[in-house]
Amino acid sequence: MPKFETLIGGLSLTECPRWHDGRLYFSDFYTQRVLAVALDGTLETIAEVPAQPSGLGFLPDGRMLIVSMRDRRIMRRELDSSLVEHADLSSLAPWHLNDMVVDTRGRAWVGNFGFDLMGGAKVTTTNLISVESDGCARVAAEGLGFPNGMVLTPDGGTLIVAETFMNRLSAFDVASGVLGKRRTWAAFGDPPASDEIAEVLRQVDVAPDGICLDAEGAIWVADAIGGRLIRVAEGGDILAELKTDGLSVFACMLGGDSGRTLFACVAPTFHEAEASRNHRAAIWMTDVDVPRAGLP
Repeated sequence: MPKFETLIGGLSLTECPRWHDGRLYFSDFYTQRVLAVALDGTLETIAEVPAQPSGLGFLPDGRMLIVSMRDRRIMRRELDSSLVEHADLSSLAPWHLNDMVVDTRGRAWVGNFGFDLMGGAKVTTTNLISVESDGCARVAAEGLGFPNGMVLTPDGGTLIVAETFMNRLSAFDVASGVLGKRRTWAAFGDPPASDEIAEVLRQVDVAPDGICLDAEGAIWVADAIGGRLIRVAEGGDILAELKTDGLSVFACMLGGDSGRTLFACVAPTFHEAEASRNHRAAIWMTDVDVPRAGLP
């Protein structure tokens, strides 16, 4: 079983890692920063996003898109490092934005909470938003249970979405930027039969958060409540499991020079007060056999 090494520590809560041009880009939630780290540990601040950064992606010309969670906007980092608004999704997303994947044409697919998770509101389903390269946005799919991490297959024809509170990964055919009907790509159990968050968490076997795709068509899943990364085949069979020693794991990414380095965003808690005070989050890495594929 491969062992994890720490790439970087001393962070608040790391999320949405993306391997790009020889470095790992990621959001550090509670310091409101987007960072990039090289494999030697060299760290650079890429952007500061006061309303909390989350999902990341890159346009075809190299400019970066950044989810600004709390004000429900997509920001764009220009080539001169300035930040401008790319899209305002506040009329389409009922609560905070979260993860995002950007396709080869610059179209972004963006998830959102759907309800006030930290405030203890009733769990409700929500929509998935599509943002074109020019910033025009629309609802692409409805009725998802906390749409979170996403991947696109190498041909761009399938979007797979982690539904954190529905015990499943869902797939959509993509044609000309339009999503087909939702289908279950992998189910880990029945969808929870409650709208109380504590009961939902008791009823999910896997809470899929960040995900990434490999060249054999399997998906690495960060199980946010299980303290593990699992490699899952279509249909739901678990092919491998990597425990994270009692820490929660919120996202993962395949990268490195060979595409076989698996990065994991780990932390003892996602709660803002404690995470902001203690800065015990880290990014771990280990080598796996099958390289990355698709996007991100």
